[in-house]
Amino acid sequence: MSVRTPTGAVEPTGLVLQPEIPLCQTDLPLDWYQEEFRPYAEEFLALPDRKLETVLGWLEGYVEPARAHFGDSLLLLAHFYMGGEIVKLVEHFGGAVSDSYVLALQARNQPEKTVIVESAVHFMAEAVALLARDDQEVWITNPKAGCTMEMLAKDWMVMPVADQLRERYGDDLLAVSYMNTSGRLKALAGETGGAVCTSSNAHLVVDWARRQGKKILFLPDEHLGRNTAARLGMDLGRVRALPDPQRGAIHLSDFDELDASEMILWGSSCGVHTVFTADMVRWWQEQGWRVIVHPESPLEVVQAADGSGSTNFLWKEVVEAPRGAKLAIGTEGHFVRNARDQGALRGVEIAHLADIPEPGYDSAGCGCATMSRNDPPHLAGMLDLLRKGEAPDINRVLPGDSVDERTMARDRLPADERELLVQDARLAMERMIEIVESSS
Repeated sequence: MSVRTPTGAVEPTGLVLQPEIPLCQTDLPLDWYQEEFRPYAEEFLALPDRKLETVLGWLEGYVEPARAHFGDSLLLLAHFYMGGEIVKLVEHFGGAVSDSYVLALQARNQPEKTVIVESAVHFMAEAVALLARDDQEVWITNPKAGCTMEMLAKDWMVMPVADQLRERYGDDLLAVSYMNTSGRLKALAGETGGAVCTSSNAHLVVDWARRQGKKILFLPDEHLGRNTAARLGMDLGRVRALPDPQRGAIHLSDFDELDASEMILWGSSCGVHTVFTADMVRWWQEQGWRVIVHPESPLEVVQAADGSGSTNFLWKEVVEAPRGAKLAIGTEGHFVRNARDQGALRGVEIAHLADIPEPGYDSAGCGCATMSRNDPPHLAGMLDLLRKGEAPDINRVLPGDSVDERTMARDRLPADERELLVQDARLAMERMIEIVESSS
């Protein structure tokens, strides 16, 4: 798909619309939709099938009037992991599809885009909002679209631990916040002199952080943190993971070994990437396949694989593979399906790492369930309601917003607190950009 350039520009994915291929996405129950979106969901559910040409024809009735109404001020964004063919649909309507780093830069790089609609999870839309100007509005098609990793690193979970760490280490603590965090945790990175990172640049950011001579708190994915440490040649004995936050409150008085650590890892992870095992990697390798994985996978999986990297890295491997190559990819299922389509056009075989055709192995399923909450009715409804001036405020994304992915209850900061958060979080984001661009 899109390959990042130093300027954060978005390149076409190269994916081809194939009308006869059905959407790989389960219909959501009607009561999953906000009241304002239910008429669009009812129309969608009444369509005769889920073939791309059927869905595309229905979507055009809502998307094209919105595009005509907003003109060049409208920007559609979608992440690689969006459910089914939605990434192709967004790109078909002139939108940008890429990884979290490139998506975060789009408002910053295109000041003329004042109405930005993102089909992705909440932290991604908020990252766009953090770098946006005051006259740029960011909207998410479904506020319930969250991330399992981020759900285990909410600010009310992390901040009590961060406060204990700051009390213990003072100014010697520096936080690196993965893009898969809320703006509140990105602000923690800025406040402590740290930076944001993504899977494509974590090694650059952590290498920079080490040169600051401080103890690093890496939030929130312990697997990306450990894999990054290994990539940089750090002593893994000095990389300590905190307990699983699902087990309750964390009291650092129980962890004296943290004093000798160089990097402390928050204990959450991605449910999509933790299904992979080193045995899966070896099975495909024994069949003559090259295995590449995302670095949110466990360390033993990354070490056994033939290569690892961000979604941009994985996609580049697909589009540059020679005819006859066989690639088993360990990442989100929708990405792999799109890679399989692209590979088939070029004579390259693509398989999902977990889809081993032997007893004892279970398929990984369709992909990230929370990302898939952004479906065609949400895109159609969001654009139509915006055009009419009737968009629900809950879909508007402001920095610092905290949304409960189950109930859609929102905690929005007062204006003065939001301003302080933007200062710190934007500082951390801009520091990441500076690190990445200077390395190019």
